[in-house]
Amino acid sequence: MSTIDKNAKYRPSHEWARREGNLVVIGISDHAQHALGDIVFVELPETGKVFKQGDTLGVVESVKAASDIYMPLSGKIAAVNGDLAGSPDLVNKDCYGSGWFVKIEAAKLPEWDGLLTPEAYEVESGKEE
Repeated sequence: MSTIDKNAKYRPSHEWARREGNLVVIGISDHAQHALGDIVFVELPETGKVFKQGDTLGVVESVKAASDIYMPLSGKIAAVNGDLAGSPDLVNKDCYGSGWFVKIEAAKLPEWDGLLTPEAYEVESGKEE
């Protein structure tokens, strides 16, 4: 059984977004990291880059597959988790904590309301199992 961060919202493609002050932190869910297996590489954008909701943010590679990471919200990259370059396994160890990918300055906060609630994501991700 995967854990779900009750303070986050989700995309059906398994990215999570959590508001922290003026920024939104983004990562992949516990369900996604379990499905991928051991994460061996994470490719993330540079700080300052602007994305629209649904754009490809980066790539996560595991021993099983490579998967695109999609932007849950439109915004500008304010911070990138540099720890993942040397320790991509942080995503497996703590996907909602030290395994976060980027922090963004959200451009369109109304998009927040269109993301899945933790309860809706639990139902959605449970359909795949």
